[in-house]
Amino acid sequence: MDNSGKEKEAIQLMADADKKVKSSGSFLGGMFGGGHHKVEEACEMYCRAANMFKMAKNWSAAGNAFCKAARLHMQLQNKHDCATSFIDAGNAFKKSDPNGRFTIAAKHHISIAEIYESEMVDIEKIAIEKYEEMFPAFSDSRECKLLKKLLEAHEEQNSDAFTEAVKEFDSISRLDQWHTTLLLRIKKTIQGDEGDLK
Repeated sequence: MDNSGKEKEAIQLMADADKKVKSSGSFLGGMFGGGHHKVEEACEMYCRAANMFKMAKNWSAAGNAFCKAARLHMQLQNKHDCATSFIDAGNAFKKSDPNGRFTIAAKHHISIAEIYESEMVDIEKIAIEKYEEMFPAFSDSRECKLLKKLLEAHEEQNSDAFTEAVKEFDSISRLDQWHTTLLLRIKKTIQGDEGDLK
């Protein structure tokens, strides 16, 4: 069978699946419980139609058929099949319009970055506030005061203030080797030596 024959067969299969979906929602379908079975059959028909569209290289129609199958899988609570159908739809749509994919992807990345930028909160300060909430005595501790000074110095990119805060804390209670190494790495990021913090 040639590609146009596959495409016609797929179109007919889509129409039959649409009828099954409509009849599953009917009053009689709901009364006699046949609706669930009809929706499952329609899912299979949409997937078969999508595969026929793929053989005919009609990627857009294949993507639409997979989307319809995915929505029905979601309705049936078949999450794995739903996800698989959406992935298949995405792959078909990629093939339908290979031009401009990078532009679209780039635009999405820019949108995501803008959302992060606008919605970003100061996580470090929130963490300190959370600790203070959970353990009120932490607010008056030297460790809390050190953290706040270090955060302020880091935000201002002031390595001298950072060093001074560490010296002040270390003069009363010595920092161990691990803390010293970690603080030195953070200080290097302030000084512009963007080494890995590992």
